Amino acid sequence: MQIKPIDQLKEFLDKIAVPMGIEIVDIEWNDKLCALTVFIETESGVDLDTCEKFHNAIMEPIDEFDPTYDAPYTLNVSSPGLDRPFKTARDFERNLGGEVEIKLYAPLKGKKFLEGVLTAFDENTVTIKLNAEELKISRNKIAKINKAIKFD
Repeated sequence: MQIKPIDQLKEFLDKIAVPMGIEIVDIEWNDKLCALTVFIETESGVDLDTCEKFHNAIMEPIDEFDPTYDAPYTLNVSSPGLDRPFKTARDFERNLGGEVEIKLYAPLKGKKFLEGVLTAFDENTVTIKLNAEELKISRNKIAKINKAIKFD
């Protein structure tokens, strides 16, 4: 099934999300299930009520936008989850100074999994503090980077 470009849909939905204090962090289309999922974040986190409120706010406008060219689809609104990978500069900004987990495509210093404090990033690199040393890693070597989840 053909759908309209995700970046156009995000731009359209941002006009509704931003005034509500909601950030759209990702939009995914599942062709097999004919399902459109909008992943959202807020400063205070996302709960079921937030998802429902945003879903209700976008239901009619998104149908008018017609992302699937009149084909039926299921609309889902969800939290991206605690362990979601960083995809945008905002994801990295939000986690500066925090602990992150990095999975690498190939070992670096004998390890494919690193955990440290995110101290800097740019388009091409990520810098983490690992024990007492700072380690600069090329982003094309990173399979996944996400917030470190700690259970006390």
